[in-house]
Amino acid sequence: MAVAWEDSVRDSINTLYLLFSAYLVFIMQLGFAMLCAGSVRAKNAMNIMLTNVVDAVVGSISYYLFGFAFAFGTGSASNPFIGTSFFALHSIPNGDYDYSFFLYQWAFAIAVAGITSGSIAERTQFTAYLIFSFFLSGFVYPIVSHWVWSSSGWLSPSSSDLLFGSGAIDFAGSGVVHLVGGIAGLWGAYVEGPRVGRFDAFRKPVPMRGHNATLVVLGTFLLWFGWFGFNPGSFDKILVPYTSTTNQGNWTGISRTAVTTTLAGSMAGITTLFGRRLLVGHWDALDVCNGVLGGFVAITSGCSVVEPWAAIVCGFVSAWVLIGLNILALKLNFDDPLEAAQLHGGCGAWGLIFTGLFAKEEFVIQVYDSGESGVSRPYGLFLGGGWALLGSQVVEAVAIVGWVSVTMGPLFYALRRLKILRISVQEEVAGLDISSHGGYAYHTHLDETGPHYYMDYARLQNER
Repeated sequence: MAVAWEDSVRDSINTLYLLFSAYLVFIMQLGFAMLCAGSVRAKNAMNIMLTNVVDAVVGSISYYLFGFAFAFGTGSASNPFIGTSFFALHSIPNGDYDYSFFLYQWAFAIAVAGITSGSIAERTQFTAYLIFSFFLSGFVYPIVSHWVWSSSGWLSPSSSDLLFGSGAIDFAGSGVVHLVGGIAGLWGAYVEGPRVGRFDAFRKPVPMRGHNATLVVLGTFLLWFGWFGFNPGSFDKILVPYTSTTNQGNWTGISRTAVTTTLAGSMAGITTLFGRRLLVGHWDALDVCNGVLGGFVAITSGCSVVEPWAAIVCGFVSAWVLIGLNILALKLNFDDPLEAAQLHGGCGAWGLIFTGLFAKEEFVIQVYDSGESGVSRPYGLFLGGGWALLGSQVVEAVAIVGWVSVTMGPLFYALRRLKILRISVQEEVAGLDISSHGGYAYHTHLDETGPHYYMDYARLQNER
């Protein structure tokens, strides 16, 4: 039977919207690459940029082969824990998913590995990057996304059997994406230990600032730009009218989501600017950039279901969460060059809790029931919605921490026992660029006194 032209136009516009959102999310890989490169020392810039490329290419294969199936596979054998069909995109497109949906979800999957690579930067063997990136994007992350984003997932707000009558609202992935990447990075950095020289003999931190603030700022703005695909794009479709109104639809929620995203990141940046000024005595551009990103991470869960004023509250608290966790990390001698575990893990967890406190019932019904009249759903505790939604949010956070810990923790320990996780002290001092990648990312190295070419490095190793 021929499809009506109205349906064809609607589907085409929705597909174009989702594809455009996927392209925006993919631009975040460039943002991650620039942010990471600027946040490490110059002698490791080529290595960290290569790992971002690896996250994309390795993640593409693993997510195509089985990641998407684990996340969204449905059918007679579907279950609340893991998907069981659509391996290697078999039977795609179908009535539920098409290629544009796969591409959009793939862009999310490769972002998770990028988060983790920042936590273990400047001291990790390249082989280990290949292994953990494949495992994280192809297995660990997809199962969590199945729990929350598949209609059969046990935490899904679209499930036929809602947890606590609510399900967990993690609209664009404060938990599914950021908490997963942050906890994986936490285990990686913990198992590897701090970089050589990061803490002195008295366990006091020694500053190891990134080498290029310009790249950090460029990366931050690229990530900000990409977040407009990350959060608003998670609606999947734009031409969905709300049945309870005459002039509103997903296009309204998408616009609101872009506003809440902007406000949360901006408030977090301002709070970090003045907060760090009080703590360290100067205005720090790099700290502000991380503060902005922390606000984006936190609002990602509830971006579609909260008022703009609540987004400002979210950003304010997320800044202090990040500042506090960074102070705690130094006291515990925990070394994360990009603060990824603290930023994505800590702010991601706060984002889940925030949604359970501030979600507005009207917006929840719009997003998950297309604004249908007569529908009632649990909503934010502070707005009178009871404990059901907050309870679901806490369960999601605990489940993610547990799942990632029992999968990625043993993986990093196994890599260490096999002696393929951390580079040698000599290689770390010389820098990964010269010891593993044939030369530095830059032609001149005025701040480095070591060898400038791989042949020089190899000759020095033979002389020892």
